Parts: sequence; C-alpha cells; structure tokens
Amino acid sequence: MPRFFVEEENIKEDIITLYGDDAGHISRVLRSKPGDLMTVCDGTGKDYEAEIFEISENTVRLRIKRTSFTDSEPSVKITLFQGLPKGDKMEFIIQKCVELGVYSIIPVYTERCIVRFDKNKEKKKTERWQKVAESAAKQSGRGIIPKIEEIMSFSDAVQASAGLDMAIIPYELEQERGLRSFLDEYRKSNENTLGIFIGPEGGFSLNEIEKAVNAHLFPVTLGKRILRTETAGMTAIANTLFYLDM
Repeated sequence: MPRFFVEEENIKEDIITLYGDDAGHISRVLRSKPGDLMTVCDGTGKDYEAEIFEISENTVRLRIKRTSFTDSEPSVKITLFQGLPKGDKMEFIIQKCVELGVYSIIPVYTERCIVRFDKNKEKKKTERWQKVAESAAKQSGRGIIPKIEEIMSFSDAVQASAGLDMAIIPYELEQERGLRSFLDEYRKSNENTLGIFIGPEGGFSLNEIEKAVNAHLFPVTLGKRILRTETAGMTAIANTLFYLDM
C-alpha cells in the first residue's frame, strides 16, 4: 500500500488532505482514483489507513478508515554524527541509515573533512538531504521522517551529544572495547538514546579522539577490518539495533 507523510495540521477529524508533490505523485504517477486506499503517517508514529474520495493534480483528500501505531520504529533512538564525506556519499549514507532505523543525522565538519560548503550551499544541501531521508522513510515503512540537522563543527557535535544518554566513537586504533561489550553496558542502563560518531575519509584525528573521550564519549572498535566511512555508520547502526531491538 502506498505510504505518505503529512503534517498534523492537515488532519482534521477523519479527513486528511495532501498537497503539492505528494498530490501530484498520487494523481500522475500512481494514477490513483477515488476508492483507492493508502497509508498516511503523521510523522509521530501514528498510521492512518485512508480512502481517497477527492483527487486532483494539486490536492488529494482522504477519509480515515483505521488508525494504528507504527510498529517499525526501534526502541532505541540513534543519532548519527556523520563526518562529511566526498562526492554524493552523504546521500547514500542517509538513505541506508534511514532504512535501517536511525532517528536523526547530524552532518559534521571534522579536521580531515575534504568537503567544505558556504552557508548558502549548506542550506541547499541540508534541504536535499532531508528529501532523501523522507523518500527512504516512505520506502522502508518508517513511522517518522528522521531529521537531518544543520552541519555542525566537531566541537559543537560533541557538545550536542551531551543531551543523549550515551555516545560512542568507533576508532580504528581502539583495541580494548568492542561494540558488543559497550552495548552490554548500555542495555543494563535502560537508556533509549544513543549517539554514534563516524569519521570522514581518513577518520578522526588524535586531537578529536581526545576531545571526545574528555566529553565522556566511548571509543569502540567495529572489528579487525578498517571500514569506509559509508560502511561504518551502517555497520554500527545495524549491529546496535540487532543487539538491542530484536
């Protein structure tokens, strides 16, 4: 069943109204008609099975038939702090991490980032990345659209992670603490928010690792092999959710 997200203000009693690109997609691409059913999500984890009763290229109106809570959201809310990679890798990272179940993503400038944007380009990039997240959320049956935050400096990202219950920073030179041993400790704490820091190509500098440790982030190893930046975040998220949420 097709799935769309809608702002809560577009739900009035038992009527849902979709506008713009979503309405155009429903009418022109899906070629839907009155009587067709689809799932609409309010972005907070509530799903509505709804029936189209009025449709045009710019507006689709549906009547709610059934309401339920999305069961696809993980119990742990993971924020990915992703060091900005080269090229279009960020779009790939966002798409796959949203499919896996990440709660939010914060792009981060680190010492070894090659990519730098001016403020105007930062805004355009963030808007583009948010659309990628929305598309991936629709495709994968998410109950929310993960938020893509504005690009932060590494110092600001570390400070932001203080608002989470715990945070880890996978590091290729860490040899003692593995991801599993950390997750054993995390599970016992009964916490539900977790930050994961992933470096860009070239990883984190020693200065950044020291700054992270001083801010009570936990360095962990993801195994004996060094992973690419576009692989490391997905690996950490997938293993974390498998271990904590299955």
